[in-house]
Amino acid sequence: MEGWRLIAGALLAVGGIVLMLLTMARVRERRDATGGDVAVAGAISFVVLAILVALVLLVLPAVVAWAAVVVVGVTVTVMMLAS
Repeated sequence: MEGWRLIAGALLAVGGIVLMLLTMARVRERRDATGGDVAVAGAISFVVLAILVALVLLVLPAVVAWAAVVVVGVTVTVMMLAS
């Protein structure tokens, strides 16, 4: 496997985990949210993240993979600054 794929996959996984936790926290902050709602949001986020990381590691070309890393990074930054 090419080195850039591993680096992009690792960066995407770390940023995605932070984004998943931020999403779960946002769901938890809603007044009518239950523990089940938080768990569903976490599960959906995890599955989407796992599929995206697998695509980066196995299929996507370099430009698309790095674009996904940048999009996740910018999203995490904006969500951290907004909270």
